Amino acid sequence: MSRSFYYLFDPLCGWCYGASAAVAALAGSEAVELKLLPSGLFQDQGARPMDAAFAAYAWANDQRIERLTGQPFSQRYRDKVLDNRTQRFDSGPATLALTAVNLTAPDREVEALKAIQRARYVEGRDVTQQAVLCEVLRSLGLTDAAQRIQAGVDTLDAAARARIHEAQALMRRLGAQGVPTFVLDSGVGPQLLQASAVYSDPQAFLYRLTASPA
Repeated sequence: MSRSFYYLFDPLCGWCYGASAAVAALAGSEAVELKLLPSGLFQDQGARPMDAAFAAYAWANDQRIERLTGQPFSQRYRDKVLDNRTQRFDSGPATLALTAVNLTAPDREVEALKAIQRARYVEGRDVTQQAVLCEVLRSLGLTDAAQRIQAGVDTLDAAARARIHEAQALMRRLGAQGVPTFVLDSGVGPQLLQASAVYSDPQAFLYRLTASPA
């Protein structure tokens, strides 16, 4: 029997990008049913301009994540994203894009998240722009999701808000601080997981989650 997990994240969270190997391993395991929930951490009131001080802070943090996880943060990302003063730090558009995938091809949302993260952190692309996000999704063959974004229908925004509300309610209930957060749904109530191995040894993290009793 598969075990159900929630993965709470933000698409512009560097630590979530660092955890992507573990997330991909969970998504690829037949012993796990994985549900993604965006937290809305860096949108609306959490969004901000990309000023020099914040860019320097982000780059220092990104280098720490790269040393710990091996996930690359390219010089192109530093030049084209962090040093771009017209580009806001806003995860709202990427959250909408992932919600469009969730509505049209839910089994490919982890793949889409990985592609959006790569577009930002490796290719240095502006994933706050609708055109860029649609191009990323189309490159994966997710044309229905791209069309949902371009249509700009209110139902997509409502679906994204509902997912964020669910994530935030779960975080409050469990006392979770920040993302990434992994939650086990064992059927008797959600359980916040300690994820110390998620960065250093994602395969060990997966084994611990799938092999231990609920």
